[in-house]
Amino acid sequence: MKIFKEEQRFTQTWLIVLLAFSIIVPIVITTKEYLAIDSKITTNQFVLTLLGISISVAFIFFFKLKTRIDEIGIHYQFSPFHLKMKIIKWEEIKKVYVRNYDPISEYGGWGLKGGSFWNKEKGKCVNISGDIGIQVEFKNGKKLLIGTEKKEDTTSVLKTYQNKINDQL
Repeated sequence: MKIFKEEQRFTQTWLIVLLAFSIIVPIVITTKEYLAIDSKITTNQFVLTLLGISISVAFIFFFKLKTRIDEIGIHYQFSPFHLKMKIIKWEEIKKVYVRNYDPISEYGGWGLKGGSFWNKEKGKCVNISGDIGIQVEFKNGKKLLIGTEKKEDTTSVLKTYQNKINDQL
């Protein structure tokens, strides 16, 4: 019995730099307004504003994508949106494979994407970084792509369980 596990977070350098620059402007503006001689901002408002800015930017670091592939199927959880692991049982899957994709043009970026607004025919996507994903095609015609940063390990474990899909056809 082979088990694959992966956990991803938003820790890309470009994202951290972008977030750092994006909070500098509101902090500088708020601080200038607070320090002005005729400021109408109280100390409590100033502290709460800085706290709000910091919390809203830090929130992105709470996002986490957990993936597990085992004899039951493919499990995934995108915290904080999914409170528990979602399970895709092997008998629900028509086809599954690892593929490269373009996150922006195919799904509109990273995160919990797709389905209603962007490229409906591509299905849904749950990803954190990169351009490699586990493409799941369901027997009911729906599609789901789960991002991965471990192409070789994922491909290997999917080959192990390929017979569970083929037995169901």
